[in-house]
Amino acid sequence: MRLRRWALGLGLPLLAIGVFVALFRWDWLIPIVEAQASAKLGRKVTIEHLHVSLGRVSTISAEGLKIGNPPGFEDAPPFADVRRASIDLDVGAYIESRAIVIPSVTLERPQLEVLGKPDGQNNYSFDLGGGASTGDAPGPRIGALRLIDGEAHVAIAKLRSDFRVTAATEDPPGEESRLVARARGTYAAQPITAELRGGAILNLRDTERPWPIGLDLANGPTKVTLRGTVQDPLALAGADIRLDINGPDMALLAPLTGVAIPATTPFRVTGKLDYADRAFRFTDVEGRLGSSDLNGRFSITPGKDRPVLDADVFSRKVDLADLGGFVGSTPGRVGTPGQTAQQRQALARAEANPRLLPTQPISIPRLRAADIHLRYRAAAIQGRGMPFDSLAVTADIEDGNIRLHPVQFGIGQGRLSGDFTLTPQENGALRAKGQIDLRRVDISRLMQAAGAGGAGTLGGVGKIDGTGRSVSELLGNANGELTLVTVGGNLSALLVDLSGLQFGNALLSALGVPARTEIECLIADFGLQRGMLETRTLMLDTDSYVLTGGGRASLGREVLDLWLRTNSKHFTIGSLPTPIGIGGTFKNPSIMPEIGELAARGGAAVGLGLIFPPLALLPTIQLGVGENNRCERLTRRAG
Repeated sequence: MRLRRWALGLGLPLLAIGVFVALFRWDWLIPIVEAQASAKLGRKVTIEHLHVSLGRVSTISAEGLKIGNPPGFEDAPPFADVRRASIDLDVGAYIESRAIVIPSVTLERPQLEVLGKPDGQNNYSFDLGGGASTGDAPGPRIGALRLIDGEAHVAIAKLRSDFRVTAATEDPPGEESRLVARARGTYAAQPITAELRGGAILNLRDTERPWPIGLDLANGPTKVTLRGTVQDPLALAGADIRLDINGPDMALLAPLTGVAIPATTPFRVTGKLDYADRAFRFTDVEGRLGSSDLNGRFSITPGKDRPVLDADVFSRKVDLADLGGFVGSTPGRVGTPGQTAQQRQALARAEANPRLLPTQPISIPRLRAADIHLRYRAAAIQGRGMPFDSLAVTADIEDGNIRLHPVQFGIGQGRLSGDFTLTPQENGALRAKGQIDLRRVDISRLMQAAGAGGAGTLGGVGKIDGTGRSVSELLGNANGELTLVTVGGNLSALLVDLSGLQFGNALLSALGVPARTEIECLIADFGLQRGMLETRTLMLDTDSYVLTGGGRASLGREVLDLWLRTNSKHFTIGSLPTPIGIGGTFKNPSIMPEIGELAARGGAAVGLGLIFPPLALLPTIQLGVGENNRCERLTRRAG
């Protein structure tokens, strides 16, 4: 009797458990799972059916899984809609070592709707509540990820993008599984096509088994090819990837890199891509930019406010026309390799434009799109009539503030350098302040660019302070000054003789017959007020001539109103000591004798008595050009 009671007392609970197990449905747990997932993601999560297959490796499957949208996207399809999501979980590994091991994840027909509005609101940013840090706890070990007929629609207004992506894992007979994804649509208002092929997605954390990757992407005319392997795809670490990018204009890379780049000539660069210290690094770079070679390294560090670009670049030979976009002018020249029809048309328009200084407004929002730290060196500068031999630039852009420290051109054994700061103003303009320094500039290099000859060195100092939305406007409002001094050397007689209409010697020089004149002293002093460049002193003393000049030039209107007069120290037949007028515009100057003054003067007196005495310049002419005793004697005689 007592045994029967004991059996009955034990049997009823077991029967109840058996009945419960027989009738139990995992769907009963759906409300709990939905509530937990919704709270974690901050989105409404719904599940139609839930299945669990228990064992050492348990399989959890959710059918009809949907993740909703945040407020403001109520009328849109759900962010995610997955027909079936299955996860294999190694329960034994967790019991034994608390390790989270997921041998496989399978997503059947996942569909994503990735949306962004013009005001920046989007449905793909998740607030996970800043969960507690896990410290050094290892992440989950994920094995195979399988996608079956995955699709995504991406429409982000701020990126001017609307494209669709299909993705699936393939299992070719006799080969390892591979991931294949394809995209088609528009990105940055340009057509985009892309194909990504990844290797077998088997244990993405297996560093002994690099994950191969290949990408072919075309965004408008820009082409990107990527080939290589990644040791740890989940951490983007251990990359051994070659990246090749080519296109007609680096400005088109801004949507792909997040860094605003000025317009450039056609380019092609290749190098090694990897990820380390939270930065994407592009090293061992080799390539071409128009007619110039381009080498070095780049790194982009994504940031909360804006990305940071750090670049160390050099060119063996550079054509400065290829860099014209960095100062607001049309880059390149006729015949630059790889030009598009649009670029040729832009150059034609620039050539037809009567203005020489760049009038393109500088975009402050583009400047603030990224912080940039650039070091650039060019060992040689090529181009017809180019007086510069080398170039070195150190530039820093932070929150739109630009520091150039310095920009330096090599000229023979000397240099022309400048330090500048450009600061954004509330009205959308930039204020530029800078110092200019010329040290032992080789006159022969300057004269070669002008088709003449000469020797000696030139020194000088200057400063500028202006505000504007473009280079033209900035200079047209600027104040400043410039002083130049040279002592010794010689200057092609062609330059001096033409200014004084010394017909015979000018003809000999033009025919290549040697004719040089020794320089005693050159002093040139200019003042700049509200964009008007005034000649305060212009005086060149040689062994045969004294050349003086004056006038003004409007940097804003680009109009010239200058004169030069050469007086021979020795009487020569054919000498007509009349001023030469230099007028017209910067782009189309005109040079002609001042006929009215010629008639009035009738060969008036020559010499130093007509020179405005520049005695005030004496303290400023110690500019690294050597002894200035000749200039001091000249200025005192002029007084």
